[in-house]
Amino acid sequence: MTTMVRETTAGATTGATAESRSAGAEIRRGELAAFLRSRRERITPEQVGLPRGRRRRTPGLRREEVAQLSTVGVTWYTWLEQGRDIHVSAQVLDAIARALILDRSERTHLFALAGTVDPSPASECTGVPQSLRRMLEQLEPFPACVQNSRFDLLAYNRTYRLMMCDLDQVPPEDRNCLWLAFTHDEWRSSMVDRDETIRLMAAKFRAVMAEHVAEPAWKAMVKRLEDASAEFREIWARHEVVRPGDKIKVYRQSQVGILRVAATSLWTGPRQGPKLLTYTPADAETHERLERLHALALGEEAATAEVATAEAAPAAV
Repeated sequence: MTTMVRETTAGATTGATAESRSAGAEIRRGELAAFLRSRRERITPEQVGLPRGRRRRTPGLRREEVAQLSTVGVTWYTWLEQGRDIHVSAQVLDAIARALILDRSERTHLFALAGTVDPSPASECTGVPQSLRRMLEQLEPFPACVQNSRFDLLAYNRTYRLMMCDLDQVPPEDRNCLWLAFTHDEWRSSMVDRDETIRLMAAKFRAVMAEHVAEPAWKAMVKRLEDASAEFREIWARHEVVRPGDKIKVYRQSQVGILRVAATSLWTGPRQGPKLLTYTPADAETHERLERLHALALGEEAATAEVATAEAAPAAV
């Protein structure tokens, strides 16, 4: 009698445990599906080198586009977004993470939800912590920015905003130094030795891209530049490579004149991913001009805030 009770209790416990595990797995699949949908919907086709088309109703990318970018079957990826009980390999998750341009935290979350060990846990993080943004402010009036290895501008201070052009007027998807150097007229005119500068930028990009040749965002950047600039196509075809380095750079700022600055890269991690890029004056004249440029930026900021306050204020009776 006692034995039967114990066996019955043990069986019930085992069944409850299995049921709990099954429910937990189902919840994780649902969370994974929702997470993938949310990441897919935030990416524009232009970010990954795809045409938008006229009849796009889906926000962000379509499922078939993610499948194409990550070389996964459309049906299989659809099942994944539907929370189906299917096996997901680390290699496939890695491809999807790259296609969806996930940062380090998002990538970790993806692999955790899938219950799979990440084969590349040190992938580059694209986020900029508040502490680093405060450092950018403290470096003023010297220009400074946070840039990733693909030349994307992740953050910048007020002096840097105006150094080559008004970056706040540039669409976020175009805030890439390589893209601006080849396609933005004001940015291009600010580079005193433009021919040599763009040649070196393309060579640096190619050297770093050796570690990212299969990643959609990198391939999309090259395709976008090739489509937009014959000059880039000609330089890119040379296959020149050079590693990043620091040196004196000369810019022609439209409001304060010539700026001679020493560029210094401070890496924010153990690998050459995001970096804090600072520009310190190479002479007293540049120091004074940077202070004037910073004052201009502060003046514009104050004027914008005044207009916003006036517009928000209730109308007088």
